[in-house]
Amino acid sequence: MSFNRQRSLVFSFLVALGLAISIALPSLANVSSLRQPSTADNTVRGLLITQVEASYSEMTQQAQAFYEAGQYTDAIATWQTLLNAYQRQDDTLNQARILSHLALTYQALGEWDEASQAMATSLQKMPHGLGTHASVEQIAAQAQILNNQGNLQLNQGQPAEALHSWQQTESLYQQINNSVGEIQAQLNQAEAMYDLGFYQRAVTLLRSVEDALQEDPHSELEVVALRRLGNLLRMVGQMDASQKVLTKSLATAQTLQLQEEIGETLLSLGHTARGQHDVEAAAAYYQQAVSLSLPTETFLRTQLAQLSLWVSTGEADNVRRLWPSILAQFDQLPANHTSIYGRIQLVETLGRSHQSETKDIGPDAITLAPILAEAVEQAQEIGDRKAEASALAGLGKLYEQTRQWAIATDVTGRALNMAQTLHAPELVYQWQWQLGRILNQKGKRSEAIATYSDAVNVLKTLRGDLATVNSDVQFSFQESIEPIYRELVGLLLQPEANKPLAQANLEKARDVIESLQLAELDDFFKEACLDTQPIQIDEIDPQAAIFYPIILDDRLEVILRLPEQPLKHYTTAVSQASIETLSGQLRQALVISSRRDYFALSQQLYDWLIRPVATDLKSSGVKTLVFVLDQALQNIPMAALYDGQHFLIEDYGVALTPGLKLLSPQPIPRDNLKILAAGLSEARQGFSPLSYVLSEIEAVKAAISQGAVLLNQTFTREALVKELQTSTFPIVHIATHGQFSSTAENTFLLSWDNRINVTELDQALQNSSFSRETAIELLVLSACETATGDKRAALGLAGTAVKAGARSTIATLWSVNDAASAELMGHFYQALTDPAITKAEALRQAQLRLLQSPQYSHPIYWSPYILLGNWL
Repeated sequence: MSFNRQRSLVFSFLVALGLAISIALPSLANVSSLRQPSTADNTVRGLLITQVEASYSEMTQQAQAFYEAGQYTDAIATWQTLLNAYQRQDDTLNQARILSHLALTYQALGEWDEASQAMATSLQKMPHGLGTHASVEQIAAQAQILNNQGNLQLNQGQPAEALHSWQQTESLYQQINNSVGEIQAQLNQAEAMYDLGFYQRAVTLLRSVEDALQEDPHSELEVVALRRLGNLLRMVGQMDASQKVLTKSLATAQTLQLQEEIGETLLSLGHTARGQHDVEAAAAYYQQAVSLSLPTETFLRTQLAQLSLWVSTGEADNVRRLWPSILAQFDQLPANHTSIYGRIQLVETLGRSHQSETKDIGPDAITLAPILAEAVEQAQEIGDRKAEASALAGLGKLYEQTRQWAIATDVTGRALNMAQTLHAPELVYQWQWQLGRILNQKGKRSEAIATYSDAVNVLKTLRGDLATVNSDVQFSFQESIEPIYRELVGLLLQPEANKPLAQANLEKARDVIESLQLAELDDFFKEACLDTQPIQIDEIDPQAAIFYPIILDDRLEVILRLPEQPLKHYTTAVSQASIETLSGQLRQALVISSRRDYFALSQQLYDWLIRPVATDLKSSGVKTLVFVLDQALQNIPMAALYDGQHFLIEDYGVALTPGLKLLSPQPIPRDNLKILAAGLSEARQGFSPLSYVLSEIEAVKAAISQGAVLLNQTFTREALVKELQTSTFPIVHIATHGQFSSTAENTFLLSWDNRINVTELDQALQNSSFSRETAIELLVLSACETATGDKRAALGLAGTAVKAGARSTIATLWSVNDAASAELMGHFYQALTDPAITKAEALRQAQLRLLQSPQYSHPIYWSPYILLGNWL
């Protein structure tokens, strides 16, 4: 299509809207991820044409071809013609079958009422109670209808119902010894399990499919099953396992010489390499894929992946060379799903080029506008309302970029209304965010706050589904989700002229930042794994103050809750970059025992966080300061803040929590305390020996004699689980190497035989003989550290603490001196046996003992110990 033709399309489109234009879209990968199924994938999802259906007419094959090409209106017309023919023949079996196909096609167009009605009619006509004399054709038809019902249910947000339908499908295929259909149903069940948050179950099921397929000769279905398993492993953050399985899928495809499947698997391997931050490997995989002779759709998706990679790395020449070539290929395609979403993703990817550090390596908004205008026109032509809404939203963002606020508001509002009508929350929150930004730029702060709030509320309903609806490798929580929360907090805490902030705004800002903390943990584990209950601080501890430091781009906001007082609020005009720089410098100073420059750095941080309310704290009589820390501050021990004369720990107990809504508020019972102590003193798996572990465990047992010990060879994952299954231990103390990382995959503890990943630790510690109500009171991890160079590594610490199910966790931000650790733990457990002392005070007393010792007075020895969760 010529540029003039594109301009003409823009003009005609905008005339229809009654607008004028002089013009990247929030991530649209979740709309379809441009993921048109390969030939083999279509045997798994979509309209399954079974062997029995091979006798259908040429019209059936034509309808299938229309569906796979994204020409849904033509597919519906063809299915309807077939349905009429079967109605004239009074053939209810085929009527039921065709109606189930119609239901999925209507669903693809976003026509949910028509889809539901077609499926309901299909189920009414489906043969029931066939008994032992049913024919293979009848059972196969019933299986196919239930399979299609499962597809519809999953797309309607009913994964539990979809799982049930696919379990029935599997049973029917078993009756007729159709192993291929049986495996297809299992693959679909894994997808439903994923949507339900049963990630381990989904992986286990796909592993069983992998094992079953190994018993047979290599097949195309094996390639697809392995690729699906590899993609699932990537989505749950298991990148190394994903790469291994995908490599196996690729080898099988190459053995069978399946060109298209080779290309699909290379594309998946490229995505996994990007997830591993291996740009060179990702580029190599994508290049191998585009060098193959692939179907147009697969080839274009691979080129778009290449383009996205080059935009992210700022390779201007490659970007400028490739994008016109991709667009030219789209111009050769008919109006279909591939063409429409390809254009949308192309514009979204090129839009990122203007947000990267390497600016303006892609075309400007005026050049991008015709691409989206064509997408809108094509979507209207084939009746795809979701695609139309997505393209409209893209245009709205282009208007936003060119600061044409009135038109941006109108177009974005139209897209949002369509997404709400289509019941597409994965799109709704993005476009509410876009509209909120535009309203804020127009000076409509109240309306902007309301729209941002709507977006946050939608995100709460999605929670663990975000990894599913944003399965594209480009999705980043820090870029696509976190800013929504922070921008809303910024608006809520923006004072009006000469007016104090309303308590309602402070309360809401606090709730939003707690919701962000929860969402971060959901993203860490790729599931909604945490239940929350609102808790009033006065009901927990009338002698505790709660600090909420909130880092925004241009300032530091702090909200403080003192017992029986309204919320307090203060602002420091310091940028996020400055806070990150100072936090990094302070962290480096604290971990080197020969340095003394931490005093000035620590005092600066104290001035920002504590000094504005130091007098209020003293007059309130509080004894414990609890912090809900944000971003870079999570890597700093608050106990080491310095007021010029004293460290904070000298005046107050200190605790951290991801949010009070996660807190289980009750003190630890002190009668008949039992402890399970485990540790490694010997070198294992490339990690150095921890000689102090022996003396540390001896100190622990001297304070609390009841319990059990797992040391060196006896400390295995299996032994840990067995002890917890057979006895109740309120305290679990683990002294071993460990690492906290910003990803669950790289967060682990070391046992004698293996690494215990954070998700395995969750399963081990919660697999105990006691109930959740009497869960582990205190988990102590005394030799762990946050990953070097990982700015968000403390997220792994918080995730470990919360996921383990313990009410409280004590852990270390960095590896601690052997003898100092043993001494501190001895003091801590001695203090803990006193029922009048809280866990926060017991830790404080132990830290003070080291601080007052000339040998251990430097913060490197006493400050890295932090208490997370319940401090009582």
